[in-house]
Amino acid sequence: MNEFLRQLPKVELHLHIEGSLEPELMFALAARNGIDLPYASVEEAKAAYDFEDLQGFLNLYYQGMNVLRTEQDFYDLAMDYFKRARSEGVLHIDMHFDPQAHLQRGVPLEVVMAGLLRAKDEAEASIDLTVGMIMAFLRDRPAEEALHVLEQAAPYWKFLDAIGLDSAERDNPPAKFQKLFVRAKKLGLVRVAHAGEEGPAEYITEALDLLDVQRIDHGVRCLESDEVVKRLRDHQTVLTVCPLSNVSLKVVDQLSDHPLPQLLSEGLKVTISSDDPAYFGGGLLENHIACAQAFGWEADTFRLLNQHAIEEAFVSEGRRQELFKRLTDF
Repeated sequence: MNEFLRQLPKVELHLHIEGSLEPELMFALAARNGIDLPYASVEEAKAAYDFEDLQGFLNLYYQGMNVLRTEQDFYDLAMDYFKRARSEGVLHIDMHFDPQAHLQRGVPLEVVMAGLLRAKDEAEASIDLTVGMIMAFLRDRPAEEALHVLEQAAPYWKFLDAIGLDSAERDNPPAKFQKLFVRAKKLGLVRVAHAGEEGPAEYITEALDLLDVQRIDHGVRCLESDEVVKRLRDHQTVLTVCPLSNVSLKVVDQLSDHPLPQLLSEGLKVTISSDDPAYFGGGLLENHIACAQAFGWEADTFRLLNQHAIEEAFVSEGRRQELFKRLTDF
C-alpha cells in the first residue's frame, strides 16, 4: 500500500509554503543571512516541534520564517518543497503564502513574490508540477491592514488564483474580514478560508455567508452542526482536511480518533493535505500513509480523495483533464 500511495498521482490543495521550511534549510538560510537561531542544532530545532495548540505552533512558525529575507531565500524555500513533493508523486499544489508575516519583518512584497513566482515558473517548466497561488491573510492582524496589503498587491493580482484567511482562528471570526473578501470578489479572485479547525461550526457558516468562499480549509468541526453538514453536502463544498496537522495541534488526540471517515460517510467532498509539513510530521505522502494505517482505507478511497482534489484545484482546464487521465490510467 505504501508503494501504491507513493506512485498514486496526488494533488494538494492546502499547503502553507512557509510551513514547509525544514530545519536543515532554516539553518542554511540563517547562516547565509547572518541570523542567530535559538537552537544549537537541527535536532534541537526538531525537538521544539511539539505543540500544545495552534498558537504554540504559530509562535514557532513565525520565528522560523525570520530567516527568509531575500528573493533567493523564497525561491529556495519553494523549490525545496516542490522537488520533495514531486518525488513523492504530487502533481499539483495550491500554495498559501502570508505576505503580512513578511511585510511586518521589513521584507518587501516584491521580494516575496519574485522568489515564489520564479520557483513556480521553474517547477512548471521543468519538473511536471503545477502550482496555484493563494495570497493568505492573517486573521489575528487588523482587517484594515489586510485590505491595504491586497491593494498593494495590485501588480500581482494577475498571478493570484485566490485569497485565503489563516492563522489564529479562535476569537477571530470570518465576519471581521467581510470587506476584504467583497473586494477580492470584485477583482475576480476565488475566496477560501480556514474555518472549523479550532473555531466552531458557526465559523464555517460565516465564511460561506459573509465571505462567499468556494472552499473551506480544515472544516472538521462541521460535524458539530447537522445543518452545516447538510449544507456542505448539498453544495459539495470542498473541505481541505489536514490529518497529521490536526493531531499535532491537538484538534484530535490521535489519528484513529479523526473524523475523516465520518466526513466521507456523510457524503462530504473531502480532500487531504499536509498544511505545514515541516512542523506536522510530513508531506502529502506521509498523510496518505498515516490515513491508510489509521483507517484501513483501500486504494479506491485514495483515488476518490485525489479525484476531489483534481476537481477543485486551481489549474487550467487542460491540465485538469491531464491529471484526471493520469489518475484514471494509474
